Amino acid sequence: MSGKSFYEEAKREYERYGVDTDRAIKRLKDIPVSLHCWQGDDVTGFDHDGPLTGGIQTTGNYPGKAKTPEELMQDIDMALSLMPGKKKLNLHANYAIFDEAGFADRDALRPEHFAKWVRFAKERDLGIDFNPTFFSHDRVKDGLTLTSPNEDTRQFWIRHGKACVRISEYFAAETGVPCVMNIWIGDGYKDIPADRMGPRLRYKDSIEQIISEPHDASKVKICVESKVFGIGVESYTAGSAEFTLSFAASHEGILPLMDNGHYHPTEVVSDKIPALLCYFPEIALHITRPVRWDSDHVVLFDDETREMAKEIVRCDGLDRVHMALDYFDASINRISAWVVGFRSWQKALLYALCMPNETLKTLQDTNDLTKLMAMQEEVKMLPFGAVWEEYCRECGVDSGIDWFEKITDYEENVLVKRA
Repeated sequence: MSGKSFYEEAKREYERYGVDTDRAIKRLKDIPVSLHCWQGDDVTGFDHDGPLTGGIQTTGNYPGKAKTPEELMQDIDMALSLMPGKKKLNLHANYAIFDEAGFADRDALRPEHFAKWVRFAKERDLGIDFNPTFFSHDRVKDGLTLTSPNEDTRQFWIRHGKACVRISEYFAAETGVPCVMNIWIGDGYKDIPADRMGPRLRYKDSIEQIISEPHDASKVKICVESKVFGIGVESYTAGSAEFTLSFAASHEGILPLMDNGHYHPTEVVSDKIPALLCYFPEIALHITRPVRWDSDHVVLFDDETREMAKEIVRCDGLDRVHMALDYFDASINRISAWVVGFRSWQKALLYALCMPNETLKTLQDTNDLTKLMAMQEEVKMLPFGAVWEEYCRECGVDSGIDWFEKITDYEENVLVKRA
């Protein structure tokens, strides 16, 4: 039996549960997911030579790390060729390219420092999302940026944030796609602080100054992202979940951004998504895989990944949730890490779109919880693999492990030669 025949048989099985798999495939093709550039070079970027600081750490030294913009773009191209679906490109400010416009410190970055990225994105029909980089810089004083009691330090980082607003608007204007600009800081303290409120009040004021930079909120969607803790800031982080959520709720046009690694181990973001969608027209999501803590492992097709996708679909949130991947693993082939993570999230979204969600909801609302449990278990055994294969076939990429042979060839012919 051919692959197409397998799909036709699977389609009929899903129809028994009231699921239109053709419709699910068509819908997923229109949902953009943002691919993070920093997986390709371990978050190093191009504006400094020092180590990662600010609660961020990568482990491993797999050969072939991208060291130049050209190498990083080449690797992104390779990854994109193996991924089904619609993509955006997610950049950090430390990926500015200075060869044409000349060097500028982070508080003086200009759109022209990202002109090469814009050309790259437009040639591939990609929108661009953006992140100010509040780490790995000598102006991070005592581990602090926007919360610093040193006003010179704080104003430097406020200027950086404002510059990023202007750059985000440039991205939106050039690509014709709204730019999601995410504010995240790792500011905090290793041990018990004497003042928890003061840093947060300074952080609040800093963000308010940043978002006062003129911008079109329909084109630049500014988010604030929470953090539970980081390396060197285990006891206190200023940008906690309560702080960032309250800031977004009290400032018009600001979106909350949840990273599913930025919560305590017993918390799950899948439960938080419908709660936030009750109040916010739009939210943002960074998708990762925490292992005991915020370890940014490669996203897999695991339980919580599926649950997050199911909640987005069930809440009719595909056009309300801005989805981006955010992880970095230097212990394995970096391009494979991109591809596995992106394909896993695509699988999760397609799996969610192929659930009989309305039927299951009706069973819950009518208190038929016995049948609800039975049906939830039975649908797990539907032939989802055949639907995934059809989706990949229609997107023009390999559905099975054959894609990995291309990774192997690329490693042998490109990556190992960089060393």
